[in-house]
Amino acid sequence: MARIASVTIPNDKVVWIALTYVYGIGRTTSKAILAEAKVEPTTRVKDLTEADIQKINDLISNKYTVEGDLKRLVTNNIKRLKDISSYKGVRHKAGLPVNGQRTRTNARTRKGKAIAVGGAQPKAASKT
Repeated sequence: MARIASVTIPNDKVVWIALTYVYGIGRTTSKAILAEAKVEPTTRVKDLTEADIQKINDLISNKYTVEGDLKRLVTNNIKRLKDISSYKGVRHKAGLPVNGQRTRTNARTRKGKAIAVGGAQPKAASKT
């Protein structure tokens, strides 16, 4: 198992997919890193040499913000928005969608499990 940016990436995967296991590296960034390091994207991680792994590691550490540093940066940005009480910060505090998505339907991922409102169903007619 190779360690890149302090993340153990799986041996049996193709390198350009395996790099996406690092937080902050997606498919496009992964391909760009491999092109710059002159590593074939379709090779398996287990077939990489130590020199290739070192090249990839150096590129990532010098050019990209990944893993803990990126998570800290995102967390600080959200905290700043909350502190200044911007619209986005208020949405973050309330646990609602931030970027203008609709909330009348959907938005279950942000809002959590639906809670039934009492008295919403019409009562059955009773005999008097």
